[in-house]
Amino acid sequence: MTGSQKSLGKGSPAPGPVPEGNLRLYSMRFCPFAQRARLVLFAKGIKHDVININLKSKPDWFLEKIPSGCVPAVELSDGEVIFESPIVCDFLDEAYPGKKLTPADPIKKAKEKMILEFYNGVTTLLYKILGAQQEKKDVAELKTELLGKLQKLQQILIKKKTPYFGGESLSMIDYMLYPWFERFVAFGVEDIFTQTPELKKWYNLMLKDPAVKETFTPPEVLQEFFKLYIQGNINAVDYGL
Repeated sequence: MTGSQKSLGKGSPAPGPVPEGNLRLYSMRFCPFAQRARLVLFAKGIKHDVININLKSKPDWFLEKIPSGCVPAVELSDGEVIFESPIVCDFLDEAYPGKKLTPADPIKKAKEKMILEFYNGVTTLLYKILGAQQEKKDVAELKTELLGKLQKLQQILIKKKTPYFGGESLSMIDYMLYPWFERFVAFGVEDIFTQTPELKKWYNLMLKDPAVKETFTPPEVLQEFFKLYIQGNINAVDYGL
């Protein structure tokens, strides 16, 4: 797992300027949104450093740089800052050389964005399930709703008749979807894979990708992090360090 240095929290001094020719990623070790950016950085071989932020105790300087207070965000050597995961990932793909992860064809690009828009409902449901579990509520109805959405997502993949959502080779949309699948065990929904075999097949393919291997966090580590995080433990973000 990358970016393994301890997180900076309230009262931490601001880091110095980003060196010329480099890029800085503001991240959090366990955040799926931040993992999207890390996947793209590794897939494209972009030179970067990582500063992890304690999202339960954000430094004042971080909030000044990134008013949303969210990760991921990237800072360039000229002081420009870009945030929100889809925007960060699109920027990295457009601004840096190497393999292009986003389709050049406007129709294909639009279709990938439509998949992502639909998928936002999946991620929302996952967090609802996590919250309900925390409150010891029954999650059967929420899991049924999640299964329905994932079956629709699976149908998209089946209709494409390709191994990846992006086609014959892995592309941006695959990286944008992947991080939450890695967390299925932590969300307690891994049994859904038994009813979505094509998604399971896609997930197993993703696990072979070098960028995924570089950013992968074992499920047992994610489970322990989630346990501490939902308890409000301020040091959960540094679990395992």
